[in-house]
Amino acid sequence: MLEHVKTEKVLFLDIETVPQYPSYSDMPENFRKFWDLKAPKIRNEEEKKADIKPAELYSKAGIYAEFGKIICISIGFIYNNKLRIKSFADDDEAKLLSDFGLMLEKSFNKPEILLCAHNGKEFDFPYISRRMLINGIKLPTILDLAGKKPWESPFLDTMELWKFGDFKNYTSLALLSAIFNIPTPKDDIDGSQVGKVYWVDKDLARITIYCQKDVIAIAQLLLRYQGKPMIEEQNIIYT
Repeated sequence: MLEHVKTEKVLFLDIETVPQYPSYSDMPENFRKFWDLKAPKIRNEEEKKADIKPAELYSKAGIYAEFGKIICISIGFIYNNKLRIKSFADDDEAKLLSDFGLMLEKSFNKPEILLCAHNGKEFDFPYISRRMLINGIKLPTILDLAGKKPWESPFLDTMELWKFGDFKNYTSLALLSAIFNIPTPKDDIDGSQVGKVYWVDKDLARITIYCQKDVIAIAQLLLRYQGKPMIEEQNIIYT
């Protein structure tokens, strides 16, 4: 599978997002009105039965680019059988995205480069692009899909690849890591806890480590898809 993909030409990435404000009450009034319209549409069945109010659902705001922000982007690339990991983490989203965009243009603005994430086509890639536009940052060439044919997209999605055309189910990175025996630390925070760790604990460093571990898992998963050996822990380098 994926014999045509050269892993040395793949940039692996993962993002962590949080609500733009610490709480519902901290939102500007005009944004609260928009969230009040959005929240009823995203309630699950249990939340509908319990009649959960928009304010109580605000912890989910980070999922949406219109109401959330990016606090960390971690990337990884394989070179000489080593996986090199780098992170862009900052409270200043505009600075984070600007630095990330400059890196893409300088080092990965090549037609053969692919971006790879888990559920990246549905989440990571459009979220980054939307937040860049909101912050007045020009889209890097590799993220600008305007005018491109679907087969010209530079995006790889490890979740989409696992579907094999099946559109019914979401398969988490954690589950696939378990299936393919990809080592994952047991001390990771849960994705649903990122907002609290950021706004309450103010521990961006912990979130960055969590993000980096996901990038490693994504890279290892693609290698397993290709039937290749995984990168040994001693060959994972943090830069």
